[in-house]
Parts: sequence; structure tokens; C-alpha cells
Amino acid sequence: MAVCLAFDEFGSAKNTPLIILHGFFASSRNWRQVAEKLAVNFHVYVLDMRNHGASAHHADMDYPAMAEDVRQFINQLDLAKACLLGHSMGGKVAMWIALSTPEIIDKLLVVDIAPVSYQHSFDDLINALKALPLDQISNRKQAELWLTEAIPDLSYRQFLLQNLILKDGEYQWRVDLDIFYKTADNIIGFPDTRHLPPYTGDTLFIAGAESNYIRQDVIGTMFPLSLVKVIEGAGHWVHVQQPGEFVEVVEDFLR
Repeated sequence: MAVCLAFDEFGSAKNTPLIILHGFFASSRNWRQVAEKLAVNFHVYVLDMRNHGASAHHADMDYPAMAEDVRQFINQLDLAKACLLGHSMGGKVAMWIALSTPEIIDKLLVVDIAPVSYQHSFDDLINALKALPLDQISNRKQAELWLTEAIPDLSYRQFLLQNLILKDGEYQWRVDLDIFYKTADNIIGFPDTRHLPPYTGDTLFIAGAESNYIRQDVIGTMFPLSLVKVIEGAGHWVHVQQPGEFVEVVEDFLR
């Protein structure tokens, strides 16, 4: 069952529609600055994927389900086609849409991810977040310090804690960590594509030079007309670490 997605909108409706899909644990707010810059030339929609941001929660979270949410969004807005830009989990959603319903995509941009199943696990991370004693937390700084040992990277801790909200004087998670725990393997994985033809539309993969998520051998098979652009001085969070060059690369490709 498709979920109705919350979204932010930027730019003029006269311009080409560009839909941005965020990664796991992120939301539309993480893309606001980039979206505002891209909105000079494009009509930008930044979606909250199911179970993220302001969108509804649903026990099912895999790429076919999330792709159906986006297809419903495109249909509801009566868009014939749209450019899709997805990062990490959002990139996998975008690739699945391109492979399964290519006719609704104008151009495809995938940020630092490949259409493969990876080997890492989110279990320890999610368990650390679940173990945070919310009833003892009186400010965000306390939560950040409490998670230091389990999540040593300060910027990643701060990113994750954007999902911690204050409601009626008490801290709670905006995301359902139980759903995340049960479906994390779906996020790490990718659906079987053997029954699908390659996607032959215009495609750009944007990779951080310090990241190793891009797999050019697989990309070339499934997206034969794709280009790969590597941005120096960036890891997996390319749009955060090199926002100026990132926007330039996106605009150059979409033009």
C-alpha cells in the first residue's frame, strides 16, 4: 500500500520538475540548502520518504514499496515525467523506479550508491539509539554525549539526532526505530533485477572520492548510458561536504 508523502517545494512551476529523495535516517530538511540553489532553474520537490520526516509510518519498508510511494506522488501532481535525484537509500529508490517504470523519468541522478546489496549492518547503530534513556534527557547535548561511545563521529551523531524531537516537554524519536531495525536489511539490499531490462535513459552517478559505495562494474551493466562524476574532498555525504560543486555538477547534467 502506497503512503502519501510529505514534501517541501521550491522554485517555479514553469520549470522542469526535479524530485529529490533522501537517504536512511534523513529527511527533506537535510536537502533544503541544495534545493534552494537548484530551484533557480528547476521546480524542486524534496520528499520525506515513508517512515521519515513528516511522512506516515508503515511497517513495510523496502524499495518496491518506497518506489510506489514516489510513483503515486508523481501521479498525484499530474507530472508526465520528472528528473529524479536520490542519495544513498533514495538513490536505490530512484534506480528501482528507473528499472521498473522508466517511462516516468526524464533524467536520473544517483548519489554515492550502487544497485547492489552491501555487507554492513545498522543493528548496532539502531540498538544504540534505542538504548538512549529518553526519560533522563533534558537537552540535545546530553543525548549527543550519551551516544559518543557508540557513534564516535560527531557530525553523524548530530545528523541522527535530528530525528530526536521535543514534544509536550519530553524527548521522543520522530522515526520508529523498531520498524527501522526490522527493515534495515531491505535498505542495505537491493531487489532482484534479473527480470528487468537495463535502464537506457540519461543517468549520472555522483560519487565522493573518499567513499567506496560506487560499483562501476554493476552500474555499467544495468545503466549502460550512465556517466560517473567523482567529487574530490567528499565522502558519502557529497552534497553536504562539497555543496557548491555538487550543485554545479547536477545543473550541468540536467541542462
